[in-house]
Amino acid sequence: LFTLWFSVGYSAVALNHVIDFKEKKQEIIKPVSPSELFPSLPIVQGTSKRIKVLTRLTLVVSDPSHCNLLRSTSANIRLYDIIAVFPKTEKLFHIACTTLDVDLVCINVTEKLPFYFRRPPVNMAIDRGIYFELLYTPAIKDSTIRRYTISNAISLMQVCKGKNIVISSAAERPLELRGPYDVANLGLLFGLSEGEAKAAVSTNCRATMLHGETRKSACGIVYTVKKPRKVEEEETAVPACKKAKTQA
Repeated sequence: LFTLWFSVGYSAVALNHVIDFKEKKQEIIKPVSPSELFPSLPIVQGTSKRIKVLTRLTLVVSDPSHCNLLRSTSANIRLYDIIAVFPKTEKLFHIACTTLDVDLVCINVTEKLPFYFRRPPVNMAIDRGIYFELLYTPAIKDSTIRRYTISNAISLMQVCKGKNIVISSAAERPLELRGPYDVANLGLLFGLSEGEAKAAVSTNCRATMLHGETRKSACGIVYTVKKPRKVEEEETAVPACKKAKTQA
């Protein structure tokens, strides 16, 4: 499966470690270093750069007490590049959007949501730089789950207006993986516009990674880009005396 990520055009992949407190008592372990799993990382198709492998921790929470682990200063939690939370109830969804220090809030796509999305917590999550994750793999497995996926996604889009959406695969087998352009087309079925669907598999994913870096370092991260000056700005910047000599 890993060899397909770079061949279809992805430049980064996250190895997900899922902890479901409902199933059994689990502890957060240190993430496995990518160098231990892959001695030599492949080069992304069409570029000269090697694929970037990130570590991700996803906590499935069904009780408010499960959130205490995210509030604690666990050394192992800080080692993960991306922290995601999968809330099972409306109360936990509100807590995840408003108070938890996470990068992603996972949306249930395999069954009908037991609650409605409300604008205040969603807007607060957007203001905090948190993104909402939709999975597309369940939608291509089963027609019934596909209806739930589209219905839940559209309900979210009506509130967030297509902002801060990330579409992921959670693929476990090669046949479940799709290329970036195919995933963007699936985003149209989820209620996204063309630009929002492309952002859900590109710029929004990068923003999630940067949010994770900010969370780990407890500092802001600034990327500066030199803005090219327009011809009109260059003309106005020239002093009037020099401009007159030039025109003469």
